[in-house]
Amino acid sequence: MYYKPRTNNTKQAIKNHSTQVFEQIPIYGEKKVHQQLLEDGFKVSLNTVAHYRQELDLKAVLAVKQVNTTIPINKAHKKYSYKLQGLNISHANHVWSTDITYIKIAGGMVYMAAIIDWHSKAVLSHRISNTTLPQNL
Repeated sequence: MYYKPRTNNTKQAIKNHSTQVFEQIPIYGEKKVHQQLLEDGFKVSLNTVAHYRQELDLKAVLAVKQVNTTIPINKAHKKYSYKLQGLNISHANHVWSTDITYIKIAGGMVYMAAIIDWHSKAVLSHRISNTTLPQNL
């Protein structure tokens, strides 16, 4: 054999220590674990720590509260309540709605405003403009 391969004990030591840090403080991410390893005397880069944590499938436990974006039925908006609740839309031209959407084109954006019949889902009228000013739509 040309040379005798060396066993890399530092790699395993870093992985073991990284696992210990994770078990003690599971909210630590890669940067804080890297800082902890440096303080404990290991010479290792942030990318190496990230790679080892990925190999070991160690992911920080995030202490972030989930944001609820839905509005419960009993807390419906008082000023803009849903006026059509319980209405039976049984024929055309009974209920209309408007919609404004943007369309990307080579020169930028154009905006389309449409009036839609709810029963037939037909577009009754539409207008396209390069601005969202009311007089243009």
